[in-house]
Amino acid sequence: MRCPFCGNDDTQVKDSRPTDDSAAIRRRRSCPTCHARFTTFERVQLRELTVVKSDNQRETFDREKLLRSMRIALRKRPVEIDRIERIVNSIVRQLESSGESDIPSKAIGGIVMDHLRDLDQVAFVRYASVYRDFAEAADFNQFVGTLAPKAVPQSR
Repeated sequence: MRCPFCGNDDTQVKDSRPTDDSAAIRRRRSCPTCHARFTTFERVQLRELTVVKSDNQRETFDREKLLRSMRIALRKRPVEIDRIERIVNSIVRQLESSGESDIPSKAIGGIVMDHLRDLDQVAFVRYASVYRDFAEAADFNQFVGTLAPKAVPQSR
């Protein structure tokens, strides 16, 4: 693994352990040249995934981009980071086990929407505003009108 500080190709693993959900290996590394320390994560990748955009442009699937988009939707919401990580891991496993290497971006967005609908309705609407490309406030009103109201417990 190349050192991110000095570029040395020969770094040493000082400590390895599984992450909390056992979906990755966390490795603490040290560079013998500049003595910097850094952390890497090793994950299982079943197949190389390619995202096919709506304009047929193709790009390599980026787990971090998916994680970032979910974190943005869930910003300032009462959802733990570990829970977001587990959902992202679940989405990646679902995509990798689908048997397809080329995944339409709309399919990925739909899967994320399904998870957010169950997790947090505010994040669901935030994500939908970008995913469905809302142009004006009327688009929000129409979309929010389709959501089923949650039952509010009655106090006695």
